[in-house]
Amino acid sequence: MGRFKVRKLMNELNLISKQLGSHAYKKATVERPDIPNVLDREFTVSAPNEVWCGDITYVWAQGRWHYVAAVIDLFARRVVDWRFHRSPMLNS
Repeated sequence: MGRFKVRKLMNELNLISKQLGSHAYKKATVERPDIPNVLDREFTVSAPNEVWCGDITYVWAQGRWHYVAAVIDLFARRVVDWRFHRSPMLNS
C-alpha cells in the first residue's frame, strides 16, 4: 500500500499521524585501547562458528527504552542469538 492511499484512508477516518522528534545518538569520540580490535575489519570467514560478532541498540517500546542485543555468525551472516530486555544488564 502506498503513502497516498494511506493518507486518503487516514483522512477518511480522521486519523492523524504522531511522529517522535529526531533522536541524537551518541558517537564515540575516541578509540578504546582497552578493547582490542581483533578483527581489524577482516570480515571474511572460512567456516561457520569461527567468528561471532555482536551489537546492542535501544528501541522505544511500551513507553520506555528497551535494549536489543544480537550476535551473528560472520560466515553464515545469520543471527545466532538475540535478546530484547528493558535493561542493558540482562540479569537485572
